[in-house]
Amino acid sequence: MANDVKTAPQPAVTELVTGIVNDIGALVRQEVRFARAEIKSDFQKTRTAVVLLASGAATAALGALLVALMLFFLLHHLTLPDPAAVDPARVPLWGCFGLVSLLFLGVGSALVVAGVVKFKAFNPLPDETVKTVEENVSWLANTSSK
Repeated sequence: MANDVKTAPQPAVTELVTGIVNDIGALVRQEVRFARAEIKSDFQKTRTAVVLLASGAATAALGALLVALMLFFLLHHLTLPDPAAVDPARVPLWGCFGLVSLLFLGVGSALVVAGVVKFKAFNPLPDETVKTVEENVSWLANTSSK
């Protein structure tokens, strides 16, 4: 009775190789899913930063246009023979354009700075995915060399 020990049959080499290939395939699929999720998250952050930069650039461009108009009206104002007789307003037209252009340039600059800070706050590359893929490759290399 002591000699009646039953041992499980050893799996064939093809079964082992098939299992390894299936495991590697599952690992690759998981890495792809992880990379997609990370890229999607980074894309949303990038989109927010790009919107801030674009709106800031557009606002600053409008401010620059207003500065050009201000200079146009300033030149007109300086060439008048008696500016006080023509425009009785407390602030001349060129000054109004200057004040509004300062507002637009200030808001535009703030938006551009916010966009740059947002871009610097994250790395748009999927760092975690790259790290796990490197770990998996090194593990596979160490396993296959044994």
